[in-house]
Amino acid sequence: MPGDRIVQVVWFKRDLRIHDHQPLHQAAADGPVLPVFAIEPAQWQTPDSALRHWQFAAECLVDLAEALAGLGLPLCCWQGSMLALLEALKTRYGHFVLHSHQETGNAWSHARDDAVAAWCQTNAVSWHQARQHGVIRGLTQRQQWETQWETLMAAATSPAPPRADPADGWENFHHVSLTALTALSLGHDQTPCPQRQPGGRQAGRALWRSFVQHRGRRYRGSLSNPLLAWEYGSRLSPHLAWGTLSLREVVQSLRRQRQKHPNDPRWSASLKAFTSRLYWHCHFIQKLESQPDMEYRTLHPALRGLRERDPQHPRLLAWQQGQTGVPLVDACMRSLSATGWLNFRMRAMLISFATFGLGLHWREPALHLARLFTDYEPGIHYPQIQMQSGATGTNALRVYNPLKQAEDNDPNGDFIAHWVPELTALPLDWRRKPWALPTSLRQHFGFQPGRDYPLPHDFEPEARHWKDCLYQLRRTPQARQQSQVLLGKLASQSATKGRRRSSRRSVSSRQLTLFVDSTHAEED
Repeated sequence: MPGDRIVQVVWFKRDLRIHDHQPLHQAAADGPVLPVFAIEPAQWQTPDSALRHWQFAAECLVDLAEALAGLGLPLCCWQGSMLALLEALKTRYGHFVLHSHQETGNAWSHARDDAVAAWCQTNAVSWHQARQHGVIRGLTQRQQWETQWETLMAAATSPAPPRADPADGWENFHHVSLTALTALSLGHDQTPCPQRQPGGRQAGRALWRSFVQHRGRRYRGSLSNPLLAWEYGSRLSPHLAWGTLSLREVVQSLRRQRQKHPNDPRWSASLKAFTSRLYWHCHFIQKLESQPDMEYRTLHPALRGLRERDPQHPRLLAWQQGQTGVPLVDACMRSLSATGWLNFRMRAMLISFATFGLGLHWREPALHLARLFTDYEPGIHYPQIQMQSGATGTNALRVYNPLKQAEDNDPNGDFIAHWVPELTALPLDWRRKPWALPTSLRQHFGFQPGRDYPLPHDFEPEARHWKDCLYQLRRTPQARQQSQVLLGKLASQSATKGRRRSSRRSVSSRQLTLFVDSTHAEED
C-alpha cells in the first residue's frame, strides 16, 4: 500500500458497472481501492429471491470483474454478511473509508443498510453514499421532484478511472472465484429459467444498441402485445435493476437518439414514450423509499384485511402454475416462468386477475411474481402491485378482462398457441375460451374441457364483487381523508395539478400514474 493512504472500499450492490459509477470514481481519486461484493446468505433466503436473480447477477459480476481488471483492480467476492466483512476490514486495515450507491431495495436490504450505518457510526468509519437514480432519501413531499430528476439526468456522467491503485491484502476478502460464481445455487426459488436474458454490461449495451438502431422504432405500437413487446421492447429492465447500465447514461443516450430522427414520427413517438418510462422508473421507486411498508402492508388503511391470504389456496396454486383454465393468463405465467420477462400490460393483467378475478390478497402473488421477474426491482414492483390490485385506495380500479386482452393483444392467438399447446388444435375463437366449446365440436377437435385443459373459476362475477366492495370501502369520509394524506405524501404535486387542469389523459398515462383519484371503475 503506497505510503499511509487510507484504503477506499467500494461496495458494489445493484450497480455492477465501472462507467458512471461515482463511488468508484471518487475512491480511485482518494486512495488505494478495494472493490467488494458481499454474497450474503440471508439475502438469498428472503421469499422474494430466486435462482434466476442470482444467475443474472453472477454473469454481471464476471463482466464487472473483467472491467475492473482493466483498471488494475480485483473484485473481491466475499461470502458472508456485510457486517462480518466490515469487521474483517477493520481487523486488517484499522481505518478505511466505505463508498457505495444508495439503494432502495426490499425490507431485508433496508434493514441491512441500517445495520451498516450503525456499525460505521460506532466504529468511526465514513460511509459515502451517492445517488444513482432520481430517488431522494428522507423526502417528505414531492414538490419539484420532476425538476431535480431532470437536473440529475442532465449532469455529466462519472468516467471510469483509467487506472487505480489496488489495496494491499485484498486476497483476504476474496472467498469465491469468478469461475465458481455462476455455479452457486442461491435463491429462495430454484425454478430454472431456460430462456432468461444474459447478464453483464456487454449484454446490456448490445441490447441497447439494437434498440436504438432498429428495434425501438416499433416500440410504441408494440408495448401491449406480449409477442411484439419481446421483440421491439427495450428489455433493459434487468440491466437497470442490477445496474450494468446507469439510468443517466441511458437517458442521455436516448435524448441523443431523438435528435437523430427529427423527421420520423414513428421514431420520435417511440423514443418519447420510452423516455417517459425511464422517468416513471424513479417515480415509483421513490414511493417505496418514502413508504417502505408498502412491500408487505396494504397501503390504504380502509382496504386492509381483505381477500384470501392462504399461501396454499387452490386458486393461488393454479395461477402460479399456469393452470387457471384462462388461456391468456396461463400463457403469460408459463412464458414468464421460462423467460423471466413479460411486458407491462400482461404483468398488470396477471395481478389484476389474481386479486379481482380470483379474490386473492396481493401479497402472495406479489412474492411469486418477484421470484419470476429477472428484472425484479422492489421499488417498482410493490407500488405497481398495489396499484393493479386496487390497494392504494386512490386509483381508478383497472380490472383487466383476460378475454378482451386476448382479443386485443393476441389477435391471432399465436402467444396462447405457443405457451398453451394443448389448445393449438382449437379454432381461434375457442382457443381464447375453451370452456365454451360447443358439445357438438368437442369430439371433432378431440378436446374435452376439464379433461384436456382446466375449467376456470367464474372470474367475471368475482371481479365485479371485489370492484364494488373496494369502491364502497373507499367512499367513506374517513377513507377519503386517508386518501388525501397518501396523496400529500406520495403524489407528484406538479402532476396532480396537471390532472386537475385536464381530464384528457391517455390510457397509458392513467395506467402508470399511481395516485389518480377517480369515481369510475374501468375495465380493460
